[in-house]
Amino acid sequence: MSPQIPFPLRETKVEENQSFRPNLNITLICPDCRVKPPHILEEFASGDLVCGDCGLVLGDRIIDTRSEWRTFANDEGDDPSRVGAAANPLLDGDQLDTIISRKDGGSGVARDLNKTQAKATGQKAERNLAQAYKEIQAMCDSISLSKIVCDTAKQLYKRVEDERLLRGKSNDAIIAACISIACRQERVARTFREICALTRVPKREIGRCCNVLKAKLQTNTSVMNSEDLMSRFCSNLQLPNYVQKSGIDLVRKAKELGTLAGKSPISIAAACIYLVSYLFKNPRSTRDIANVAGVSEATIKSAYKSLYTEKEKLIDLEKLKDKPNWDNLSFDELVLP
Repeated sequence: MSPQIPFPLRETKVEENQSFRPNLNITLICPDCRVKPPHILEEFASGDLVCGDCGLVLGDRIIDTRSEWRTFANDEGDDPSRVGAAANPLLDGDQLDTIISRKDGGSGVARDLNKTQAKATGQKAERNLAQAYKEIQAMCDSISLSKIVCDTAKQLYKRVEDERLLRGKSNDAIIAACISIACRQERVARTFREICALTRVPKREIGRCCNVLKAKLQTNTSVMNSEDLMSRFCSNLQLPNYVQKSGIDLVRKAKELGTLAGKSPISIAAACIYLVSYLFKNPRSTRDIANVAGVSEATIKSAYKSLYTEKEKLIDLEKLKDKPNWDNLSFDELVLP
């Protein structure tokens, strides 16, 4: 009997860098109905894993992996009460207090609890700040000021309250001064008369508060610019762009020559508007300009007299559009003081 020769062993090479792959053939099915494909539902409200066909609860205490707040407009019915509103950097505190909701099936119990909790936990300083911010926002919106001006006024108000810079002054005067300084900082020209009409605070009181804040805060507030006033006044008077541009050039030239030295920026802008409006045959009366600029007609006439006497030095007719002439200017009709 011949001996059996064993078969030679073959060496199998195992890939060293073979990565682990999960078994995708494993599926989760309901042990009761065993429907394929399974219809498994995740009920995040109750925290259960439920079969959609037979209703068997397959698991409990599941973790809600969705985002806390998926919309900012609350159009899809998402409730942002779990995360709260965005933090306001202008208010003090961590702003993470628990608030009792008013939504309780329409009953008045939740509403009463909400009021009681607000009175017990609310801080007087934060309530005063929030109320002042609302007033500043409403005033800025009423005269079409930009958001950056409004935010600057709020920051100034908070600094005034934190450092107690205007003790004894009324809250309305402080708000008026903050809005006025914010307009100066952002180069959005607004006169004291406009701020006075907006806040119902006397002009002298606003000026005093502004002077105190400028000295203590050391803010970089620029002087009111006649060029910025020209642009806004011309827009309110519905003057063409080329008239507005010529008026701005006239203001700059008058400053260089010192023609209207000692006059306020508002008077300079009003007189220049009156001159260029007649020069380009788009006349505006002194009454209309006075209503827009907030100065008297006599002030406009007095400044216009100085411009008219040096008109040839101030205006180069060859460079202007439509080649206007000096005959368009009326000087005898003005009753100058």
